[in-house]
Amino acid sequence: MQGILYVISTPIGNLGDITKRAVDTLKNLDILLVEDTRVSGKLLKNFDIGVKMISFNEYTEKSKTDSIINLLKDGKKVGIISDAGTPLISDPGFLLVRAAAKSGVKVVAIPGPTALIYALTVSGLPTDKFIFFGYLPKKEGKRTNILKNLKKTSNYITATIIFYESPYRLLVTLKSINEVFGDIDIVICRELTKLHEEIRREKVTEAIKHFSEIAPKGEFTLLFHSK
Repeated sequence: MQGILYVISTPIGNLGDITKRAVDTLKNLDILLVEDTRVSGKLLKNFDIGVKMISFNEYTEKSKTDSIINLLKDGKKVGIISDAGTPLISDPGFLLVRAAAKSGVKVVAIPGPTALIYALTVSGLPTDKFIFFGYLPKKEGKRTNILKNLKKTSNYITATIIFYESPYRLLVTLKSINEVFGDIDIVICRELTKLHEEIRREKVTEAIKHFSEIAPKGEFTLLFHSK
């Protein structure tokens, strides 16, 4: 009998957000795939979970996928989590899930927190249609081209646009948005569900000024409406 691949969401900051179903599933796995054993080890210890962990990240996903599929075919119950939030959303796992589906292995999602949905629901921006683009490219030319294409798209599809960004590239991304879209209203969410959670609603130029004076810290979610 084949095993099952569980895609398990974990908290994005507040440990109280984990679901009972997620904890129960984690406790009954044979193997858990994690981005960083140190990060996930803390989560597992907090809930007294002793499952075997295997490092599975953007650098190892391609090389390890076949061996994980073999374990699933041998009947193992395998779970995958990211460092925080829902796996596969700007995190590893897509190649594995695709391979599992092609191999006839059952894939079950254990839903839970994800930063983009949290940010969207508190942003005050329209929620009926949205475009999530993950992280913009590091190279300025590619980043600008994507933003220009999104602006063209807004001529016939109006939607809230969502990006993730690191503190190290926040300023250059804000400047690129200002260059392409102008001084639009933007919502900037930082450290969601954590002690220092912050949600800023302001013009792009105001955000640029603020983060030029105060160094960005934490993980960011950026949102703005295309019209």
